[in-house]
Amino acid sequence: MTEAATSNLDERHATLWGTRIGLIIIHAGALAALWPGFFSWSALAVMFVLWYLTGAIGISLCYHRTLTHRSLKLFKPLEYAAAVLGTLALEGGPITWVATHRIHHAYTDKEGDPHDAHRGLLWTHIDWLYRPNEARPSLAEEQRYAPDLWNDPTYRFLDKYAVLFQVLLAAALFLVGGLPWVIWGVFVRLVVVYHITWLVNSAAHRFGYRSFRTGDQSTNCWWVALLTWGEGWHNNHHAFPFSARHGLKWYEFDLSWFTIRLLKAMRLAQAVRLPTTAMLERLQAQRPQQQKAG
Repeated sequence: MTEAATSNLDERHATLWGTRIGLIIIHAGALAALWPGFFSWSALAVMFVLWYLTGAIGISLCYHRTLTHRSLKLFKPLEYAAAVLGTLALEGGPITWVATHRIHHAYTDKEGDPHDAHRGLLWTHIDWLYRPNEARPSLAEEQRYAPDLWNDPTYRFLDKYAVLFQVLLAAALFLVGGLPWVIWGVFVRLVVVYHITWLVNSAAHRFGYRSFRTGDQSTNCWWVALLTWGEGWHNNHHAFPFSARHGLKWYEFDLSWFTIRLLKAMRLAQAVRLPTTAMLERLQAQRPQQQKAG
């Protein structure tokens, strides 16, 4: 084995163990919320506010639609601020997250997809994160798949210090609201955001319907869409990855799309990309392909 290959293997093993330990600590910390002494209405409110800011703004709007697919351009200071919120979701720094998702689109539900749906529901939901997975990008692959972010010092900084940002948030919450705010604002909130966003990889490749021919198992799953600010209209998204709007039918509620429209009206977003009528008609399925009820 070459020195480069050995280094890459060591890097993957270190990342794997770091992920395992992190997931155990976070889920164990969330269980502390079951003790009545750690509950307060203010802590619950903090959890919901941070759930929205880190999940809807940080992950859905920024990491996914803005950075990964360049579906729109945000006013640069707003983009960086939203990226900080995405970092606080602790799903990986922006470079890691974007590179992984771009690889998913390059090899969707085939060999090379980090969360290939053919490997089962549990794999796509969580196992791909902490079990050996050659499809997860190495540092070199992150640079290859996300060169636009890698060349930006701000994103390299956020990627390097993602965990530190979470520690600083926990410290701030503790100073203001004590341990209950930390339990609910960090641990419970992380677990909630984790599992609802992971549903896009798992449930939205298994349950629901398909409006477009995409050659993969992506589906439109209404209940995932409601939980994930519109990300559950996943078949639509795989048909038109560049689209800032995922809910393409009037009844496909897409909260992130409404946010984008608001930001555009405020001149904080521009170059918003949408599929044309011709594009929609070209990939339109003869009739929605029903999957398992969902």
